Amino acid sequence: METIKKLSALLLVLVLTLALAACGTSSGQTHDEKADMNSADLSGHAADDNTTAESQTVSPTAPDSSEAETDSESKTLVVYFSRTGEQYTVGVIDEGNTAIVAKMIAEQTGADLFEVLPVDDHYPMTYAELTDVAKQEQNNNARPAYAGEVPDLSQYDTIFIGAPVWWGDWPMIMYTFFENNADALIGKILIPFSTHECSGLSGFDRKLAAVCANSTILDGLAVRGNDCQHKQDSVRSSVNDWLLGLED
Repeated sequence: METIKKLSALLLVLVLTLALAACGTSSGQTHDEKADMNSADLSGHAADDNTTAESQTVSPTAPDSSEAETDSESKTLVVYFSRTGEQYTVGVIDEGNTAIVAKMIAEQTGADLFEVLPVDDHYPMTYAELTDVAKQEQNNNARPAYAGEVPDLSQYDTIFIGAPVWWGDWPMIMYTFFENNADALIGKILIPFSTHECSGLSGFDRKLAAVCANSTILDGLAVRGNDCQHKQDSVRSSVNDWLLGLED
């Protein structure tokens, strides 16, 4: 009888040992399979599972959704030509009147800026001489070249375009810009603005419509150069009111 008990006990120990070994092997296989599955989820199915932080991980090559929304939004550009030196009723200025307005528009709209700069900057610093040169360019229907590369206009829906009034018209260098970029301006919303002392907008909108017939021209803004230098808070308020009116 005692021999039978010893055999039974030995048999029980053997069974338990075999069972524990089997369980240990099964547990190790489950851990490895789970690790492989998680790797597959992170690399190929992260966007399909929103239950864990790991499942929301995106691969480095995938575009971020917020960036995609920003890229899809319409963008705005401010193109301007401006002069320093002696100005009528203002004196010698270090920053051009049109540049001041252009920067205000960019600040309030988040627009990019492009300044039209002449390749050959032969424009005099004195007001009297400048008017003579501007008149000669107008009489000759000149097309002065501008420097730099224009931004890719295809990425912009709305383009503000500004300049000082020269002899009741756009400076001739602006017609160079209009003609050089005629195809790229097709279908755009174009919004003119001017700086002046007594000429107002001086038909900038009509003249812009004539050279950019396949664009939409919105109401322009005219700002006195003297105000740009000495009443900038007032000018900023006018720019803001004008921009709000364009949204109506």
